[in-house]
Amino acid sequence: MKSSFFRAALLGGLSWSPALAQAQPQPSPRATMHDIKSPVISPDGTHVATLEGDESANPGESTHFHVVLRTLPGGAPVAVGTDCATCDPSGLAWSTDSKRLAFVLRAPKQQSRRIVSVDANGINQQTLLSFDGSLQDLRFGPDGTLAVLAIAGAHRDPGALQAGAPQTGEIDAQEDEQRIATVANGRLTWQSPADLYVYEYDWRAGQGARFVGTAATGNGDDHWWLAKLYGFADGKADVLYAPPVSQQLGLPRVAPDGQSVVFIGGLMSDFTFFGGDAFTLDLTKPHAAPHNLTPGMKATVTGLSYCHGQLIGSGLSGAQSTFWTLDGAPKIVAQADGLISATGGFPTLSCGGDRSVAVQQNFTRAPELVAGTLGQWAPLTHDNDAMPANANARSVTWRSDGFTVQGWLLTPLTRKDGTVKNGKVAMITDVHGGPAAWAPPRYLKARSQNKALLDAGYDVFLPNPRGSYGQGEAFARANRRDFGHGDLRDVMRGIDAVEKIEPVDDGRLGLTGYSYGGYMTMWTVTQTNRFRAAVAGGGIANWQSYYGQNGIDGWLPPFFGASVYDDPAVYAKSSPITFIKNVRTPTFIYVGANDEECPPPQSQEFYHALKTLNVPTSLVIYPGEGHGMRDPKHWDDATARTIAWFDRYLHG
Repeated sequence: MKSSFFRAALLGGLSWSPALAQAQPQPSPRATMHDIKSPVISPDGTHVATLEGDESANPGESTHFHVVLRTLPGGAPVAVGTDCATCDPSGLAWSTDSKRLAFVLRAPKQQSRRIVSVDANGINQQTLLSFDGSLQDLRFGPDGTLAVLAIAGAHRDPGALQAGAPQTGEIDAQEDEQRIATVANGRLTWQSPADLYVYEYDWRAGQGARFVGTAATGNGDDHWWLAKLYGFADGKADVLYAPPVSQQLGLPRVAPDGQSVVFIGGLMSDFTFFGGDAFTLDLTKPHAAPHNLTPGMKATVTGLSYCHGQLIGSGLSGAQSTFWTLDGAPKIVAQADGLISATGGFPTLSCGGDRSVAVQQNFTRAPELVAGTLGQWAPLTHDNDAMPANANARSVTWRSDGFTVQGWLLTPLTRKDGTVKNGKVAMITDVHGGPAAWAPPRYLKARSQNKALLDAGYDVFLPNPRGSYGQGEAFARANRRDFGHGDLRDVMRGIDAVEKIEPVDDGRLGLTGYSYGGYMTMWTVTQTNRFRAAVAGGGIANWQSYYGQNGIDGWLPPFFGASVYDDPAVYAKSSPITFIKNVRTPTFIYVGANDEECPPPQSQEFYHALKTLNVPTSLVIYPGEGHGMRDPKHWDDATARTIAWFDRYLHG
């Protein structure tokens, strides 16, 4: 990867602002990174709101975020004070007239929430709603009315990544249903039926409260893979589009004139991991079929925005963040080597007036907030200018079964004594989750496990094998009904490619991953003895038993082509337990005790088998955790155990 964050290019008449590539005044070095997320620009493009906080490297501490306001083009940051200093803010949304910002406040360890608003200067705070339950995704409508997704009396936080509620009593007797509601006079008025779980929505211009959104009946965590596109009006719902089982829907955005809706459609493995092709649907014609705006494009659309009077698709093209105009044939208007995102790990934008905002970063440059006209973003912040690069990084490509596959090679800036043996270094391959996801070029935070591996002297390889985003729908679907087979060939050939350009010791290879990456770790050690040590986080050992244990079995038929009861063989052929007697690789395993996506029995089954077969192993189940370590003490412990495991078997 180039040391400069931006890749200078003239694309579609737009160019990167020279200011972005120029050296900035260097402030005093920071001890910790200033984290910036969820930027939202006002409709008139004059203000931007963010969530910001200083990252904590102290054991047991996590980053506490607060709301920050800025006036564009270059106003000073204003921190918004609240009457609850320990509350967590979320769901930033600007009013239609750009005069007020609304957001959700939640006190620690409480299920109740409030919606508050402040003016554009961060003062005159008002409480709009106090609510016993979940609130998220605030959106102001054309007439200034505020809408929200709400769950009354929620048993837990929504989403399969959250820790599951205890399974006691009659199972499934009462489901949390997330509904669209409008806020007025301190009360909610429901705008969607009680028997539908609404995942996403957008206002539709016209009289009254009208919306378009994705929804499904029944269990909200499990049924997203079956969600349909609905129109909502007068509290009722009508199906606008029912996709095939192998297509999921994300990010519905209604055109400013209310006549059409665009959305992302593709094979997706997790809610919020949206990626695929961009589609548009005419809302003026009953039973209209969606039209694919990006057919056959060898890239993945991950965001949709109406910017500067144009429909803009954000996404991944190989290793690059890419932005297209989609009003006609897709046309690239901007590209960059780093990650440009307003929401997280995939390219997206927040647009208003003649500006857009996002957070930009890469492996060697810490995140900063940028804003400007499309493709000519200039930095609004320099908080992290003095944060050092903590790795060398480069993009690597290789060929596998006719595909061009991409990945990232990270190497330490300095080597620890004793880590180089005979001129060669040990390397850890980290396979991402999903599988429909991507290893993004994000700055390695203080608690990053990959940073800890680099600090310990290891090279780190991050492959994006088939099933990943970035090279179109055909590539993303290439592991369907073939988990672990073709994607493992891609990973192994990627390691071969790295060994041609980096002095990697093939006798000191390690493997790790979480979620689908944890599955790939468990699977790989049953297929090859090339790795000397492995660490599997939140993995899957047996697809057949997993089908009946997890809380989201709805994701499996789209990828396996059938339920386990209709085609058990296709599940068995990709199950590590089927080939368990081949394992020789020492494997450390960890998982959250309340993980609904990859429940602990899967890790226990793999651990039990390795113990029985006398393969060195260790299992840690972290109390209260869902799919991922939310408690920093647990994450620090898992990271320390991971480093110790690799040190023992790769350096010992």
